[in-house]
Amino acid sequence: MSLKGIIFDLDGTLVDSVQDMHWSLNLALSDVAFPVVSEAQVRDWVGNGIDKLVMRGLSCDFEVNPNLSEVLIQQATEQFKHHYHTLVGEYAQLYQDVESVLRELSGVPKAIVTNKNRAFTLQLLQKLNIGTYFDVIVCGDDGNKKPDPELLHAACKELGLTVQEAIMIGDSKSDILAAQNAGMPVITLTYGYNQGFDLKQLNPEYLCDRFLDIIPILNNLDLKQIKEQDD
Repeated sequence: MSLKGIIFDLDGTLVDSVQDMHWSLNLALSDVAFPVVSEAQVRDWVGNGIDKLVMRGLSCDFEVNPNLSEVLIQQATEQFKHHYHTLVGEYAQLYQDVESVLRELSGVPKAIVTNKNRAFTLQLLQKLNIGTYFDVIVCGDDGNKKPDPELLHAACKELGLTVQEAIMIGDSKSDILAAQNAGMPVITLTYGYNQGFDLKQLNPEYLCDRFLDIIPILNNLDLKQIKEQDD
């Protein structure tokens, strides 16, 4: 395999950002006179974009209540965005070893592909001071969200790579399916936001319990050689 670039998911892969979203969702739910939810619930609900998170919050369940009105959903979503604009990055933290690994991969073409809206993605990257590690950033409002492969294809195009020359690193069912739909191998991290799903059932090429564990995998795929050539 000739590996020339890496595509990373953001939330649940590089960053634990649930607290920011939990606070924002509860403020939005309170604004529309709905009961608040727990952080554990939000941790199981994130990964499919803001709209779906808000609808799950209004439903107080992973499965969205089909009887929710469009007006209510729109109002709650706007309130979430208002609060999240203030809170994004406030409590978020990089997972262990993320920054040191990104530094080690300096010179390797890297992209972020996230279902998060661009405005919030850029805010979060700025707050955590990791935006400069990435050559390309593709967001949920740039096309069809994961598990659709469109965002992965867009990232590869911007990196100047084919899908066979890139690998996806993520933490969720959506990441695995997006990579498989794109014809791209995937490294799956077990510590993120998997929505209670046993990710092994989807047969990702690699499963890692720690972010640091991606390095020997990438080196075995000749990324080490690429890095040394760039240096």
